[in-house]
Amino acid sequence: MLRVTPPVAAWRIRPVLYRNVAVARAWIWIMVSGFFEPLFYLLSITVGLDELVGRIEVGGELVDYATFAAPALLAASAMNGAVFESTMNIFAKLKWAKTYDAMIATPLSARDIALGELVWSQLRGVAYAAAFLVVMLGMGLVESAWAVLAVPAAVLIGVAFAATGLAGTTYMRTWQDFEIVPLIQLPMFLFSATFYPLSTYPEALRWVVQATPLYHGVALERQLVLGDVSWTAFGHAGYLLVMATVALRIAVRRFDLLLRV
Repeated sequence: MLRVTPPVAAWRIRPVLYRNVAVARAWIWIMVSGFFEPLFYLLSITVGLDELVGRIEVGGELVDYATFAAPALLAASAMNGAVFESTMNIFAKLKWAKTYDAMIATPLSARDIALGELVWSQLRGVAYAAAFLVVMLGMGLVESAWAVLAVPAAVLIGVAFAATGLAGTTYMRTWQDFEIVPLIQLPMFLFSATFYPLSTYPEALRWVVQATPLYHGVALERQLVLGDVSWTAFGHAGYLLVMATVALRIAVRRFDLLLRV
């Protein structure tokens, strides 16, 4: 039977959020631990590599290596949190626990469920991004007042990757399929100008780097935190917005297909 999907209202996704909050209370330490991974990366760079690497030119100015890498780690943490929340957790609810089968029996639609999970992943991401930015500020790694937009930028990065994770998870058949996720995620983390300026890559490889979504997130965060803001920021934000829109449309359609009764 074809299920008619009503328009989404904010109050309709609240049951999905309430359930996730209730479950998160039992796993609070796992939730909190997601903040420490990028923090340890940042501390290791500040304590060890900062003196070895020296200063790096960004926008015609020289900055410490820790200052260069910190906004990239903020972008990477937004990606990692979104991917973690929107892949294996969603697959467990979709294929194993059959959580969504129970939800779809209520007035909730597949669109409500998909959007509810997306919003939940970003509530968690906002907390991580805000806390990480406060740490950066305390360590003197924030160079501009534009950094107030770094958290909204992290949310945009998270939405883009969470929507992509939701869409991709609907195509997963077994747990073994998730080996593809780190195969894509890890190279992006290492080679999206996260730890090295784009100019250090060979010319042919730069186009590959610039095509990756994390590169645009890193470039956007770096412009905001370092104050080197230009019109290219709109291009980076536009890339992520298009990515989020397309992926979310696919995710909603796939959820509707898989949960159709």
